[in-house]
Amino acid sequence: METISENACFGGVQGVYSHRSESCDCDMTFGLFLPAEAKDGPVPVLWYLSGLTCTHENAMVKAAAQGWAAEQGIALIFPDTSPRGDDIANDEAFDLGQGAGFYVNATQNPWAPHFQMYDYITKELTDLVFDKFPLDVTRQAITGHSMGGHGALTIAMRETGRFASVSAFSPICNPTDSDWGRRQFTAYLGFEEDEWAEHDASLLMAKHGFDGPILIDTGTKDQFLDLLKPETLAQAAAAKRQEIIFRMQPGYDHSYFFVSTFMEDHITFHAEALYA
Repeated sequence: METISENACFGGVQGVYSHRSESCDCDMTFGLFLPAEAKDGPVPVLWYLSGLTCTHENAMVKAAAQGWAAEQGIALIFPDTSPRGDDIANDEAFDLGQGAGFYVNATQNPWAPHFQMYDYITKELTDLVFDKFPLDVTRQAITGHSMGGHGALTIAMRETGRFASVSAFSPICNPTDSDWGRRQFTAYLGFEEDEWAEHDASLLMAKHGFDGPILIDTGTKDQFLDLLKPETLAQAAAAKRQEIIFRMQPGYDHSYFFVSTFMEDHITFHAEALYA
């Protein structure tokens, strides 16, 4: 692992690191904020998964998360959204290829050799950060925005017992029935739609639910509402009688202005679960 940068931040350290990924067969970069309490021992962790076109840097710089995390003594992990490099498959569209890994393990060429983002997040990067940094593996929560909200919800529901809580900002809720999903799942996973269902938050909610609290925020003026389909997740959660806070925030769009506005709420929500 290589240290790219480390900066003092709200009494702690905001670092950026790179490493060779076996899962993705390329160099990967991630951000990690450690609060001051990490000097004295392992601290709870909140994973933040970013959306389409983002790198590790977007949320690290724009989400206004570190100050609230510092108040709660919580570390933040900002992974990248896909493998990257000149020799890695890509697409001209912004919603497929580099910057658009959708947190799945691709089985189809040309994506399969590198696009193993589910294993990268849930196994390889997890093993690395808990080995190298003072993080408490028994206290983890996860959140994300847009494609990253999709990733946070699906990973939380599939990785049973790992996360104390999950939240999402404007998540893609029903990708198997959305243009932000069907095209990408076909490319990455092939035409077997049964395989897609394991990466659809609404279908996973109906099938499994989540063994903890969930917080969802979506703006009423989100320009991508028809692609996000928040109503499908709300209906599935209601039918499952899932513990959930589901909010449509009046006047807000899909931007980081929206994310940063409600970041305090989300970190406080996760702190309550992590310190319970």
